[in-house]
Amino acid sequence: MIKKIPLSQLKPGMFIHDLSCGWMDHPFLRKQFPIESGKDIAKIGDAGIHEVYIDTGKGLDVGDAPTEAEVRRALEQEMIGVAEREPAAAAGASTREELARAHKVHAEANLIVRGIMRDARLGHQVRVEQMEPVVEKITASVLRNSGAMLSLTRIKNKDDYTFQHSVGVCALMVAFSRGMGLDDETIRQAGIGGMVHDVGKMQTPDKVLNKPGKLTDEEFTVMRHHVVAGREILEITPNISPTALQVAAQHHERYDGSGYPNRMKGDDISRMGQMAAIVDVYDAITSDRVYHKGMAPTDALRKMFEWSKFHFNPELVQAFARVIGIYPVGALVRLESQRLAVVVEQREASMLQPLVRVIFDAKRNYHLKPEDVDLSRPMGKGGADKIVGHELPEKWLIDPMKFL
Repeated sequence: MIKKIPLSQLKPGMFIHDLSCGWMDHPFLRKQFPIESGKDIAKIGDAGIHEVYIDTGKGLDVGDAPTEAEVRRALEQEMIGVAEREPAAAAGASTREELARAHKVHAEANLIVRGIMRDARLGHQVRVEQMEPVVEKITASVLRNSGAMLSLTRIKNKDDYTFQHSVGVCALMVAFSRGMGLDDETIRQAGIGGMVHDVGKMQTPDKVLNKPGKLTDEEFTVMRHHVVAGREILEITPNISPTALQVAAQHHERYDGSGYPNRMKGDDISRMGQMAAIVDVYDAITSDRVYHKGMAPTDALRKMFEWSKFHFNPELVQAFARVIGIYPVGALVRLESQRLAVVVEQREASMLQPLVRVIFDAKRNYHLKPEDVDLSRPMGKGGADKIVGHELPEKWLIDPMKFL
């Protein structure tokens, strides 16, 4: 049985099932291993980890600890509570209308980031003016229909992850800032910050940056230096704003003080830095890597809620959830009718009642003629169904993007 316990209850003889943190936030070569000594426990604590999941079938038990299923249900109820309190933002254009425009902007942004990173690797100055036009286009796309652009950020080529991750963080920072009601100039600067937040990685040796596996302790230390390197690059960059610099310099700080490079804590971290930390982790854990399978968006959001107990500002995590939706555009969901559908658009009525495109009968295991169902409408008006959970597209051999 899998159970969750605080670090204070962990002891030799137990077996770690999951470290309950982002895969880049811990230095262990494996995420599942036996606890052999107090040194293992100390190393986990030094990584800023407060709670872990143990496998009682492979090691010692803690009788009254909650099971993984119980923790999951509680987190899902918390997410549903947030979804029911706040309506989703209405889109100004349909996903179908915006997706073609968003594709072009997304491709252009990837080219711009690639050029910026190349310049930084060669020791050339980062030019803010190169980024401004494409950030404006990303902002305009998000304003028209955030779901279209944000659905594209989940599509990444494993070989180009660093560039595409930067574009994803840019788009998510724009959407998050807009959802927080920030002014237009701050939104633009947040996007620029997202685009260059990892520029320091261009000073990281290729053998570490592109290693097809988990990093050693020494390599982990080298990789962490990218935040300091990025700040130093941007501090001498003409026209870089304090807002953009906060995104780059603080995106690995953690609310409980366990982050890096400065172990800043709570509101000592700027609001923009707190937002960037949430966005950076969310985009990372939803992305496929050679050695790391990306989570489904809903699973990733549940993890963000779980980790917000220590690592993130809980209020900001809830605000982020309202921006992207519990079931974001492009997510594959199971309906009460046992049909599978792709989320097409958010609805103002509720984040739990989006417009979906029904495509598959899971009970009878066959494809259906695509049909749009507005879950916010009552029976007889194109509704009368509801989401009961999300599904992994690979399990059903379905590519949700083909149905947008």
